[in-house]
Amino acid sequence: MHALDLIIIICFLAITIGWGIWQGRQNKSAEDYFLAGRSQHWVMVMFSIVATETSVLTFVSIPGLAYRGDWFFLQLAMGYIVGRILVSIFLLPAYFDTEIVSIYEVLGKKFGSGIQKLASGIFLVTRILADGIRFLATAVIVQVLTGWSLPVAVLVIGIVTLIYTVSGGIRTVVWVDSFQFVLYLLGGVIVIVHIFSQADVIPTGFIADLLHDGKLNIFRFGGDLATNPWLFWSAFIGGIFLSFASHGADYMMVQRTLTCKDLKSAKKAMIGSGFFVFMQFTLFLLAGSLIYVSLGGMELPKDREFAYYIINELPIGLRGLLLAGVLSAAMSTLSSSINSLASSTLRDWFKKEADLKTAQKTSIVWATILIGIAMIFDESDKAIVEMGLQIASYTYGGLLSLFIISKLKRQFRPISLIIGLLSSLLTVYIAQQNGIAWTWFILLAVCVNIAVVFVSQSVFSLRNDA
Repeated sequence: MHALDLIIIICFLAITIGWGIWQGRQNKSAEDYFLAGRSQHWVMVMFSIVATETSVLTFVSIPGLAYRGDWFFLQLAMGYIVGRILVSIFLLPAYFDTEIVSIYEVLGKKFGSGIQKLASGIFLVTRILADGIRFLATAVIVQVLTGWSLPVAVLVIGIVTLIYTVSGGIRTVVWVDSFQFVLYLLGGVIVIVHIFSQADVIPTGFIADLLHDGKLNIFRFGGDLATNPWLFWSAFIGGIFLSFASHGADYMMVQRTLTCKDLKSAKKAMIGSGFFVFMQFTLFLLAGSLIYVSLGGMELPKDREFAYYIINELPIGLRGLLLAGVLSAAMSTLSSSINSLASSTLRDWFKKEADLKTAQKTSIVWATILIGIAMIFDESDKAIVEMGLQIASYTYGGLLSLFIISKLKRQFRPISLIIGLLSSLLTVYIAQQNGIAWTWFILLAVCVNIAVVFVSQSVFSLRNDA
């Protein structure tokens, strides 16, 4: 790595840490630490939501999809928008009506503390495995781009994220996420502008070539909807339920909206994030398509196309900015995970008004665990890596089902809810083993879960009547 690129990265990391420490002065309580005094502007929250769901894997793999194929990924992103509208209509009002800190408190009030802890436990396990393994995969990409060793990449990302997250809490996470969102979005713009500036062909010439080669196609129809995740209805419906579950039942995502001053602002942030994600994907798909034209469609390792261009084509200085953008995407997801894990632990399991120091210490524990997972395993542990990246597909359907059922006026026995949850896990496993497209997993899990809950509730009621 060139000295100038390294200086840019060091300055970026130093500014991030300094901002976290400075913002931390405003935290007076654990609720400040977890909800930022419920005073954040919805635009900042919206940017934070987008940054949180954008990992380095997204940052480098989305351009690769366009490089190797076309823009089919936008079908999924269209569903994301609808899913967030559903969250805003059906789930956000309950979170604001009850003045909760953790969304699983809503389940506790409806079904009892046992179900609250069960839902929180599923969230904790999901986040530990999914984000720990995603952190590892992120560090591997940072290693490729920077030339650092894997342990160094893990420690740099982990320690810097730990410092600013523990110092500033969710207030800093939201602001730093927003800055990081702008930075890595700028990275995509830099690549596009650089390609146009280096080419003799005017931009319309590039577009004409891409249209001629079918590289800008979005929609795919026909074929087998059940097994092909990238046909329109598979991707669109899958995107709806993935976003409905991830942004409505996963506390890491919902926590950002709870920092807004009121429900109206939270809805703006939630729905707006869907449109910004769509725009972000479009930008990086365009970057991937232009890289394809610029490099003449040369054969490159899968998901390394964007990284190749950064390392080999960008000038010194711009390369440093792009590398800072990669680190931004890495830290935004990790910081959000640390804070939400600590919040859910204290609110759902210990049920006490913890002080600021306890909240910070709990964050340190979870940060250490996530860093430890990334340090213990490596990319060769394929089974573990795949499990970590797929675990959300198993648990999201069950979590979303609990919140849907909680909206009903009818009361349900905890045992019926537990049986329903187990059935949703089994449903995903069976679907996966039979080659069903992953985009259908959450919808199938929700339908089976709710049906099993009603059936089991009826069975138990009949037994009691007898």
